[in-house]
Amino acid sequence: MGTGILGRAFFQAYRQALANASKTGVAQEAMQNAVRKGAKAINEQEARQILGVTEQTSWEEILQKYDKLFENNAKAGSFYLQSKVHRAKECLEVVYRSKANGTPS
Repeated sequence: MGTGILGRAFFQAYRQALANASKTGVAQEAMQNAVRKGAKAINEQEARQILGVTEQTSWEEILQKYDKLFENNAKAGSFYLQSKVHRAKECLEVVYRSKANGTPS
């Protein structure tokens, strides 16, 4: 009996904490931070492996590879692979922009 009361009290407190977090935007901020951290987790070497390109590959060829891989995974229904392909393109986009601007990566 005491366990049931304690369990309900904990559940109500948790529910209230979630409601408060959503009102203040804390939940949205936490989600955005998680997305940012996930986007930074891929490095240039891994991005090149995912897209199957080398350092000498032109940006146009990278975009062609990206489009092909992204579409193939859209048809196959693999959101995870689509995400990896997209993150790889984002990573290499930063690398190529920094090279175009003359800034070291």
